[in-house]
Amino acid sequence: MQAVCCVPVSPLRATSSHKSEMVSQLLFGEMVNVLEKGQDNWIKVQCQYDNYEGWITQQHLAEPPYQHVPLHLSADWTNEILFNNQPMHLSFGSDLRGLANGQAEWGKYNWSFKGNHLDPQHARRTEKNILKMAFMFINTPYLWGGRSVFGIDCSGFTQIVFKSFGFPLLRDAYQQASQGEVVGFLQEAKAGDLAFFDNDEGRITHVGILMNGHEIIHASGKVRVDKIDTQGIMNVDTNERTHRLRIIKRYF
Repeated sequence: MQAVCCVPVSPLRATSSHKSEMVSQLLFGEMVNVLEKGQDNWIKVQCQYDNYEGWITQQHLAEPPYQHVPLHLSADWTNEILFNNQPMHLSFGSDLRGLANGQAEWGKYNWSFKGNHLDPQHARRTEKNILKMAFMFINTPYLWGGRSVFGIDCSGFTQIVFKSFGFPLLRDAYQQASQGEVVGFLQEAKAGDLAFFDNDEGRITHVGILMNGHEIIHASGKVRVDKIDTQGIMNVDTNERTHRLRIIKRYF
């Protein structure tokens, strides 16, 4: 059974409780496979985009659209739709699933959108465009499990930026590091390459988008620009070294 997220942002939780850790989020229009039904209207789902699993409350899901049209994403920082004739504000990168001629129908819900669309399959993957997308999130606060302009974590940030160019990054930093091609030296990096950072145990725990061979934009406290060298990230405000560089990957 399939379902679609029908609220702007829905928390995906580790267990079937509002008190449970938020491990990720679903954005409006993102599809899931229903795996299990629990108590108190909790449903275990698998996200179709990245295969991530977690629990979501049933009220945040709807029947998927019947009409199959090319998938576009909401293109502005925030985007207003009319959902059952009431306003709803969506984050950048939400799925406008089933939208045709400004209208869509999901079971008992109907909605309309007249704003700007983004076609990820035909977006130009230039260094300038990748950084333009990344800078839409500048100063967005860090939120563990977050994937929206209202709060985002490091791998959620890279995933949503890459989503806008039609490249399906996995959810967590260590998973994203398993994709792409290795860039041997920081001096060879170009805008859009991802840099990964590990902890003392050697586990990859952080990721950011390289702007060039000496600057990185990443979610750490907030989405910010810091310096980077072969050792890792240097916070420009405190001059403290915050993350240890492990590997650089290229995807485009």
